[in-house]
Amino acid sequence: MPHSVASEGSSTSHKDDEVLPDAPSATANPGISVPHGEDTPEKETAGVKLEDLFNDEDDDDHEFPASSAPTEVEMGTTDAMKPLPIQVDTDTMLAFYQRLFPFRYLFQWLNHGIVPSPDFGNREFALTLQNDAYLRYQSYPTADLFRKDILRMNPSRFEIGPVYNRNPRDRKTLGSGQLKPLSKELVFDIDLTDYDDIRSCCEKANICGKCWVFVTMAIKVVDAALRQDFGFQHILWVYSGRRGAHAWVCDPRARNLPDDRRRAIAGYLDLVRGGTQSGKRVNLKRPLHPHMNRSLEILKPHFVQTTLIDQDTFVGPEQAQRLLSLLPDKDLNEALRRKWDSAPGRSSTSKWDDINALAKTRKSSTLNTSTLRDAKQDIILEYTYPRLDSEVSKKMIHLLKSPFVIHPGTGRVCVPIDVRNVEQFDPLSVPNVSQLLSEIDTWDAEHPSGATTETTECEGSVPNDSDARGSRRLQDYEKTSLKPYIDYFRSFIAGLLKEERTGKRERSDETREVKTESMEF
Repeated sequence: MPHSVASEGSSTSHKDDEVLPDAPSATANPGISVPHGEDTPEKETAGVKLEDLFNDEDDDDHEFPASSAPTEVEMGTTDAMKPLPIQVDTDTMLAFYQRLFPFRYLFQWLNHGIVPSPDFGNREFALTLQNDAYLRYQSYPTADLFRKDILRMNPSRFEIGPVYNRNPRDRKTLGSGQLKPLSKELVFDIDLTDYDDIRSCCEKANICGKCWVFVTMAIKVVDAALRQDFGFQHILWVYSGRRGAHAWVCDPRARNLPDDRRRAIAGYLDLVRGGTQSGKRVNLKRPLHPHMNRSLEILKPHFVQTTLIDQDTFVGPEQAQRLLSLLPDKDLNEALRRKWDSAPGRSSTSKWDDINALAKTRKSSTLNTSTLRDAKQDIILEYTYPRLDSEVSKKMIHLLKSPFVIHPGTGRVCVPIDVRNVEQFDPLSVPNVSQLLSEIDTWDAEHPSGATTETTECEGSVPNDSDARGSRRLQDYEKTSLKPYIDYFRSFIAGLLKEERTGKRERSDETREVKTESMEF
């Protein structure tokens, strides 16, 4: 059945996508270099004071990051572009934007308030159109104009960039170097393809419940570090639509971080380095940094269940040999090799137990308990610690896919993840766009006279459309399985806006105090 199209009044990573990169950047602007995968010096985090991690110097702050971007084109030049095969047809996409996409809440999130401000008006949006044309430096002064343009262009997806000092649409009329990024959320990207060498259940774009746990682990470790080590509070985790997750750190202090601080935080969280053939990828100094101690406590249960049982990572000869290469004693390695060769197919759990069992019986002059313990801790971290695409985090200029857009390959909505219930999040149960539109049709058929609901707004919440009697018509998203995700997004925005208002009052009070003091003689 074709889906009806209604106005909003009735409803009001770079590797994550096989077809389109998560964070494309400009390729058509002269004078702007686009490094990708640039070499960065490794930074040892263990035993380093937190404040010492902010001494990361670089001389390429002005450069734009790249992620295999589609070709950027200007308005009116898209007809010659090669059509992009997608699974979501244009009519379905348009119906989603008209009936379900939370434009107003996205505006309030990026605007940091209800009244339009430069935080939104000077924000860059990049649109990927249905024919693969890519439009950068789009901006909108109000939520209504933003919505109208998205409906007019009907993009397959769009990404969010930084807030500039000037309107990014005016970049061609400005002199060289006049358009500068001022702020942007600190972002992180987790992609399951970075775990392909240690997940046995799936590979590439495919995922299942067993390997999704790697993303769950990463979210728990990174979220804990951002909150406990850096003091951030407003962290929005978003499902990428297929095989990953993005973090948006929205605290004012995070949004205003310069690129060198962003690189330092990315370096602080970066641990697993090098390819699968590069030798030991985790080699921490002792005593362990508190962040690593905390991460180990989070990850140990996951190592037992996921690495040893669900993935059975070491059952094959290649990974078994890899495990032996990470152990510190040659005699122990030889004993383990002989035991495992005599019992092909021995489970990963049994092999892990064998390490301690044989270590207790060996009389080696080089093996001691603390050395073996440290090696096993490093192995646990190598096989479970977050593998982040750190390039996404290092530069303010980097674009990232917006929450609530549709992943063109799966049709699923990029919904927020409630970090309080992260272990219950199931990416395979996230609704797709066709399902949602069908749910609206079903609800409308069962309620031909429509329905209203009582308005029960609490202090600090994002307001709903309501009439003078305190009741309002149900919005279309409330008729669907998208409702809990938008409700969570609204509550997240409410907390963020409350802090924004408190901060503005404090700054206003400080300004008044300064003015009063300046009048005294």
